[in-house]
Amino acid sequence: MRSAKQPAVYILASRPLGTLYIGVTSSLGKRVWQHKSNLLPGFTGRHDVHRLVYYELHGDMTGAIRQETKLKRWSREWKIVLIEGANPTWRDLYGEVI
Repeated sequence: MRSAKQPAVYILASRPLGTLYIGVTSSLGKRVWQHKSNLLPGFTGRHDVHRLVYYELHGDMTGAIRQETKLKRWSREWKIVLIEGANPTWRDLYGEVI
């Protein structure tokens, strides 16, 4: 797993068109691994939300947090359009970030 610090916003899904979770981190590979391993108690573990379907890398954490806040305010439909624009098959992108 890559250990380089890079601020990122990410969206996890339980399945295509399933439950969504939006988060922000400074280490995307590590954070998604934590979700997949159920090391982070809470929403993603309770709802089996472990598939990385979208992510954006940012130059600084302030910009990443700003984008996370913005995406969380979006409607579910807009989030789906965003995901499908970058990842139309909803494949798990985790292999790209490790």
